[in-house]
Amino acid sequence: MSNAIETNNILNRLPKHLMQFIKPQNYDDYSAIDQAVWRYVMRKNVNFLSTVAHKSYLEGLNQTGISIDSIPNMYGMNRILKDIGWAAVAVDGFIPPNAFMEFQAYNVLVIASDIRQLEHIEYTPAPDIIHEGAGHAPIIANPEYAEYLRRFGEIGCKAISSAKDYELYEAVRHLSIIKEAPNSSESDIATAEKKVETLQQNMGEPSEMALIRNLHWWTVEYGLIGTLENPKIYGAGLLSSIGESAWCMTDEVEKLPYDINATYKDFDITKPQPQLFVTPDFANLSLILEEFANTMSLRKGGLSGVNKLIESNALGTIELSTGLQISGIFTNVIESNGRPIYIQTNGETALAYREKELVGHGTNTHKNGFGSPIGKLKGINLAIEDMSPRDLSAYDIYEEQNITLEFEGGIKVSGEIITGKRNLQGKIILISIKNCTVTHNETVLFQPEWGIYDMAIGKEIVSAFSGIADLNSFDLITHVPSTKTIQIKKSDQQIQLEALYQQVRDYRDNKNKTISRTKVLEQLIEKYPSDWLLPVELYELAAIGNESNLCESILNHLETIKQNRPKVGHLIDDGLEIVRQTVNV
Repeated sequence: MSNAIETNNILNRLPKHLMQFIKPQNYDDYSAIDQAVWRYVMRKNVNFLSTVAHKSYLEGLNQTGISIDSIPNMYGMNRILKDIGWAAVAVDGFIPPNAFMEFQAYNVLVIASDIRQLEHIEYTPAPDIIHEGAGHAPIIANPEYAEYLRRFGEIGCKAISSAKDYELYEAVRHLSIIKEAPNSSESDIATAEKKVETLQQNMGEPSEMALIRNLHWWTVEYGLIGTLENPKIYGAGLLSSIGESAWCMTDEVEKLPYDINATYKDFDITKPQPQLFVTPDFANLSLILEEFANTMSLRKGGLSGVNKLIESNALGTIELSTGLQISGIFTNVIESNGRPIYIQTNGETALAYREKELVGHGTNTHKNGFGSPIGKLKGINLAIEDMSPRDLSAYDIYEEQNITLEFEGGIKVSGEIITGKRNLQGKIILISIKNCTVTHNETVLFQPEWGIYDMAIGKEIVSAFSGIADLNSFDLITHVPSTKTIQIKKSDQQIQLEALYQQVRDYRDNKNKTISRTKVLEQLIEKYPSDWLLPVELYELAAIGNESNLCESILNHLETIKQNRPKVGHLIDDGLEIVRQTVNV
């Protein structure tokens, strides 16, 4: 199978800055053990989920072309996903939340292409292809849910994070990686867990991203649908966890009606969830999402929106009432009577209108930051943006006029007007001034020797959001993860065990019928006495062939494993039960 990143019409729409997160799936790197893990989880899940999952899950498995027997090649999956308007890409573990959401907004499913170890077959804190491919992909075949997912991404990628959110993201990513890595020491894991715990307990006021991630968790990842008395599973975290999918159906897990209050319910990604939320239908998900979006700076703007951007210490955008958009890292806001009267960015800044950069107002022009008054002129009821050409002339806001404009709150702008820019409705959105001095009381905010002063026009800030208005304004190809998924060098013993798994897989797939399964069992008993999954697969083949003696030998060996490893006893029993249900044993 090809490892190339195949493109299609949906992936071609992705902006360049998202492409940096995509990696080849490297399908040939999956071992026969990995394939056996996938097959076991999928067979057990489909067997169990047929009774407890939302009907869209099993229908979606067929529609998205996900095989029960083999790990999906996602770039082959794309040929099927495109029929429902979606695509899939491989990434390395957790990616930044805003990027993850933005992929969703483009109808692209992000799939962590690694697969969990056999030792973590029931649950892994790290995103893997079982969680993403077997959990997320099938359910998006439901058009109402797929639209919810897209809309969630569209709104979620605009949510403003705090500086602590970025720190917590890196800590969780590191923890998930070392918990899944085979050779991690208990002390390293404990240290990483402690760091995550400490950060979580000292996050302060939750950011918009923290709140919307809660909604994502309790719906997309761990959502239930239906009634409190008889819920069905649709969340990918539950659909892909053979442990939690059964446990969540018990009375030990509290079931709560899904509403806006779920926004404030935090979660621990490393542990099973003590409570879950039940939505009556998929339409309710969209209603709650819109209810939350109405609380976001994206729709409220104002002083709080600017302050959230300042706290994030990351690229963000404010939009003024004229439609002018200012993108950069916001560092300061002057306020008066609870309203912003002056905003300031530091470093590269770009101005745009309707997500398109204004000609001559990119980061090269505003490479040292941008500042502007916000609001109305003092003593004048009519805002500059609402003035007709005759009004502007009456107040000397005119080319080549020397003016002094005093704004409400005490901002003064003095200088000679050069020109102005208007929006499509004819409103003034930007005025360029030379020999300009800008002050607030005794504080000088801009001096003539700094060059041309470009004054944004807008009586209020109507929106503030994470990211930039025009994606071409900044170089966003900057992501370097602090940690990468750990790929260990396999021991000779591990390679030999994988070879035994491959022999059994080849036998089942009719690629090689000459192997002796009795010999494989003997080698397992001698060299790998604790491995439980391959004996279960051998038992299935022996049962299909009505080989009673071999079946008995395998069952005896599995009993020995259960005695020596009681923690895997239920996994063995479940595997044997699946065989008995599919083969007339």
